[in-house]
Amino acid sequence: MPLPVALRVVLDMLAGLHAAHELTTFAKRRGVAVMLVGHVTKDGQIAGPRVVEHMVDTVLYFEGERGHQFRILRAVKNRFGPADEIGVFEMQAGGLMEVPNPSAVFLSERPDDAPGSVVTASMEGTRPILVELQALASSTHLGTPRRTVLGLDPHRVALLVAVMEKKLGMHLNGHDIFMNVAGGVKIDELVVDLGVLAAIASSFLDKPVSDHTLVLGEVGLAGEVRAIGNMETRLLEAHKMGFHRCLAPAGNLKRISAPKGIKLVGVESVERAMEALF
Repeated sequence: MPLPVALRVVLDMLAGLHAAHELTTFAKRRGVAVMLVGHVTKDGQIAGPRVVEHMVDTVLYFEGERGHQFRILRAVKNRFGPADEIGVFEMQAGGLMEVPNPSAVFLSERPDDAPGSVVTASMEGTRPILVELQALASSTHLGTPRRTVLGLDPHRVALLVAVMEKKLGMHLNGHDIFMNVAGGVKIDELVVDLGVLAAIASSFLDKPVSDHTLVLGEVGLAGEVRAIGNMETRLLEAHKMGFHRCLAPAGNLKRISAPKGIKLVGVESVERAMEALF
């Protein structure tokens, strides 16, 4: 007599848990590394019982947008180390190869003097990575303008658009806004707020941001630009990549010294930032 579907699902789940337990026990006894490969659901979670994630020492996600040659290996759990480090890889003829300098790769195809293009610095674990933020503000005749965002938090971008309308007087409610992080990278740091705002403003005003300017800063609801962490590390990476100017929160300038060759411009508000950029 065939088993009910629900019972078969439960039995398969228990068999999977038993197999995972036996594999982890074998790895500990023999001192070898064992990798369990699983599928990812549409929500971006590992398919199957979540208890397997608690049984293993490390959970790794292999990320990357379809159509991009770069793949990011990200640790979301690490029992014996940091869980915020990443590895960047590129698919080549010989297989996946490590990218030793991701900043240079992500900025290699950046257009010169293009409105809507801004460079910012994101910390991935202890590694600073310079990435290009791209924005396109296009007028629309639709009742509800579109907001399409790739690689960033759409809700955060919507918040920054509201700050721009309120504090800068930019009427963006009649414009479609498209945001993208070049290279397929995903960023969740608030440090890039000012970079997102600058990219949208650059496209809206059709005025480019200088190619050698780095934009950093968290933006508050009152339009203030707040201080950020790891400022020195980001500046060193920018200096290595040939940047000569950095727009940063004024609060950070009191506690750091810029590397030789980089001019720091401190801003307290988004209004002051727009004056410095355009």
